Amino acid sequence: MGLKTYIVEDNPTIRDNLMATLEELADIDAVGTAETENEGKAWLLQNGNPWDLAIVDLFLKQGSGLGVLEACRNREAHQKVIVLSNYATADIRKRCAQLGADAVFDKSNEIDALVDYCISQNKSNGSDRARK
Repeated sequence: MGLKTYIVEDNPTIRDNLMATLEELADIDAVGTAETENEGKAWLLQNGNPWDLAIVDLFLKQGSGLGVLEACRNREAHQKVIVLSNYATADIRKRCAQLGADAVFDKSNEIDALVDYCISQNKSNGSDRARK
């Protein structure tokens, strides 16, 4: 069973390539996508427990990924929210951490690190499921 992942990314090409890459290399199971802050917040809040990982871009068609991060602050302990952005500066990383991001990855040069993160989360969630 893959890591149930929700993706908030407004660029369809990036979103589709990201899903294909992570499904193949990190055994994620994409449970949904959004292109706007409002769509992302609504889905994540309405679907409280059926997701393990949310991958959020900062610049969206409407709103910001920062609003999505803020909406996820009171999530379950096993649920992780990460940011994937072209603008992963030190200031952005700090702000994302303040809003509850578990990790921040740069789209241009940290995709391998993102894949590794997803693999480690999948292993962690798998061992949690095995104990239950």
